[in-house]
Amino acid sequence: MIEHFFQCPYCFEEISMLVDPSVRRQEYVEDCEVCCNPILVQVEIEEGEIVIFDAQSLEQ
Repeated sequence: MIEHFFQCPYCFEEISMLVDPSVRRQEYVEDCEVCCNPILVQVEIEEGEIVIFDAQSLEQ
């Protein structure tokens, strides 16, 4: 697993998520550990490294 740090699109706090490098393309929703809002996460992995990481807010 790769720990990736980024800024929450809602509360702007720095948080981290664990990313599985064995899955090349990933898209899932995970709640912010600080404000609990849902974040749409899109990740692309190449050669075991994160090449694209995008975290967007979901309209509620």
